[in-house]
Amino acid sequence: MAISSLSTAALNHRSLSHASSLLYLAASLLQSPAPRLTYATRVASSHSNPKILKSNRRSRHGHPLSPYDTDDDARAANSDELRDEEDDNWSSDDEFGDIEISETDRQRLKLKNETLNGQGRTRHIGKNWDLESSSPARNLAKRPRKSVARNVKYTAEKIDGDGVSSTLNSKVKEVESSAKNRFGHLSEELDLDERYFPLLNYLSSFGLKERHFLQMYERHMPSLQINVESAEERLEYLLSIGVKHRDIQKIILRQPQILQYTVENNLKAHVAFLCSLGIPSSRIGQIIAATPSLFSYSVENSLKPTVKYLKDEIGIQEKDISKVVQLSPQILVQRIDSTWKTRLDFLMKELDAPRQSIVKMVTKHPQLLHYSIEDGLLPRINFLRSIGMQNSEILKVLTSLTQVFSLSLEANLKPKYKYLVNELQNEVHSLTKYPTYLSLSLDQRIRPRHRFLVSLKKAPKGPFPLSSFVPTDESFCRQWAGTSVDKYLDFRQRLLLKDLAKKYERQ
Repeated sequence: MAISSLSTAALNHRSLSHASSLLYLAASLLQSPAPRLTYATRVASSHSNPKILKSNRRSRHGHPLSPYDTDDDARAANSDELRDEEDDNWSSDDEFGDIEISETDRQRLKLKNETLNGQGRTRHIGKNWDLESSSPARNLAKRPRKSVARNVKYTAEKIDGDGVSSTLNSKVKEVESSAKNRFGHLSEELDLDERYFPLLNYLSSFGLKERHFLQMYERHMPSLQINVESAEERLEYLLSIGVKHRDIQKIILRQPQILQYTVENNLKAHVAFLCSLGIPSSRIGQIIAATPSLFSYSVENSLKPTVKYLKDEIGIQEKDISKVVQLSPQILVQRIDSTWKTRLDFLMKELDAPRQSIVKMVTKHPQLLHYSIEDGLLPRINFLRSIGMQNSEILKVLTSLTQVFSLSLEANLKPKYKYLVNELQNEVHSLTKYPTYLSLSLDQRIRPRHRFLVSLKKAPKGPFPLSSFVPTDESFCRQWAGTSVDKYLDFRQRLLLKDLAKKYERQ
């Protein structure tokens, strides 16, 4: 429909709507001054398989690229090679995606932009990937830049009447100036088109700064080349299913591709898969925050086969799959390896234990499937033997507290054993009744409570009761100390400071 045929009332209403949107964007851009660009950034690769990466790969700033997202990923990769991440093959964005106007306005005003002509296509990689993608930077370099402010300015110039055009143009200039001030350095450094400034501004609301955008660019450049409306749709969906606002930044930095995963065909499909395992909706957000790379794996070709392997080959009961995934979401995205069964067979033979007991350990502590036999499992079994435990007692302790395999020998298990025998005057066999003792902090729980009862002259004669370490501080003070929690906490603080001073003097 030609512009001349529009009613004056409708025209003014849409024009004021444009102006309001621009005012909002201008206000948000003006809230903070342009930060100084930081060039010393740590850049990590989005690939989780170090064998696929070249060892000499570096960023455009000369920094070596790490193959791991976090320290946990690095440790997991030492024992088990993680599965390949997604294929970085992308195309382009939606036409006029950066202009916050309605579809009706687009049709009525017949907006034409030769620079952006031919865009708006979406490429889907694989049946379950469903990524909305964007053009490579090299294509952007060939196109004349045109910011969102200029696009809206084009719209404003088409509108005539009641001074609306001049008002819009004035706000456009303010928005354009503010955006250049805030993201100008970044745009020059990354050769980033100004039409993506609204996306950067939106992501800034989750705490992302220029150094984070540099990391995103190094890890997956197309994630910064999508329209802001698409990013809003995807992140708002994640928030609606329980992802915390504070976790969005971590998710984007670890898996920037998530900004391109479509809601209907990717995000919802993976959430539905998690729900089908029996995972409560209240836990979905935490699982996604812990393993955002989950969305890069095919539900049918990757995630379901992993669950099937855990049930059929490892022996985990279907009713326990939900518990296993909640305890260790990473198990869904780690490569299925024959060594999983090798570890089970080793424990069965080493401890002369039935398979059911070992499966119970895995259910309680799924990370067990990834521990090295030589450096992790066997040394801790041998330690328990060295302090006088028989295989049956070791099995009882490990079945109750499988996390023993994750505890440091020198910094954790050995000091606690020495304190148990020398200070608490207990026999090692008491651990079979209270294996939880090994999981408690020596400095924060065991030593303070023991010393506190001794100071009050309420410590029983003979072996010190390990059951006094189990309850909460409130219950301990009420049942054992007969005093206030504040008095105990004050004693513990003074004891910690005293121990810290002694360690400092020895250095």
